Amino acid sequence: MIDLRRLHVLRAVHQHGTVTAAAAALHLTPSAVSHHLREMARELKVPLVEPQGRGIRLTAAAHLVVQHGDALVARWEEAESALEAYRQGEAGLLRMCGFPSALTSLIVPAAALLRARHPGLTVEVAQCEAPQGFDMLMSTDADIAVLAPPDGFPHPGDSRFDQESLLEEPLDLLVPAGHPLAGRPLVRLEETADDDWVLPYPDSCDHHRRVSVFCAMAGFTPRVAHHVQEWPAMAALVGHGFGVTLFPRLVTPPAEPAVVRVPVAGDPPLSRRVLTCVRRGSRSHPLVKHGLDALGDVVATHRSSGAPVREAVAS
Repeated sequence: MIDLRRLHVLRAVHQHGTVTAAAAALHLTPSAVSHHLREMARELKVPLVEPQGRGIRLTAAAHLVVQHGDALVARWEEAESALEAYRQGEAGLLRMCGFPSALTSLIVPAAALLRARHPGLTVEVAQCEAPQGFDMLMSTDADIAVLAPPDGFPHPGDSRFDQESLLEEPLDLLVPAGHPLAGRPLVRLEETADDDWVLPYPDSCDHHRRVSVFCAMAGFTPRVAHHVQEWPAMAALVGHGFGVTLFPRLVTPPAEPAVVRVPVAGDPPLSRRVLTCVRRGSRSHPLVKHGLDALGDVVATHRSSGAPVREAVAS
């Protein structure tokens, strides 16, 4: 018999590379993680870790267990979904997480819909960026993550996750009202090569990497003069003439100082792909399905109200 709790620990060590990092992701102590690995090795009668320098690495047998473990966990999630569907539970706890602007425009409105539709359902909401969101799913700290990860992260074929596109959100160039590009109906991104830019710090969130990729495709590296994390602060710097930035279509900048959105030419158009991500096997769980349905209804409301978002292509 394989203990699923210990299998979760082994998968976390495989994902994070060290006992310490796996322990942090699972909210355990390193000694507890080591204990689970020793007990699992004893039960399976094979070594699971071996020394490597000052650390450890997984053995070939451990990699075999992880490979089959992903399928075992997915089947267990399917079994739990089937049991919950049988019980037709309308009460329980649903945990949703997502990046900051997804909270404002998608997750919070969806949580309000769920509260109205299913009074017995408790919804917990948390903010995260893409890497943290996948960790939260793995550690069961979240049931649904709404993310806009960089392309290829995680790989669409990752056996631990079930990812589906929710929407394609266009990105506009945000410039101060007096900027030479402010009156244009459409601009090319390379026309901003000589401008200062306002972006988050590298590796602090997905937006920095996304903009860097778009600018590289346009043939230049953005000259980042100011680093801020929050959209209102970015818009304030732009409005006062400290630079330009790319701004998501569903995020509303403050009214003052005045800024202008300018659509950016591109084929395909510049956008961020927003995904719903759940643990593989759990998408049909009634509570998860309620949450996904509510998110879909929020996106449909944006479209019916004229908000310029595009139907996403399924991943």
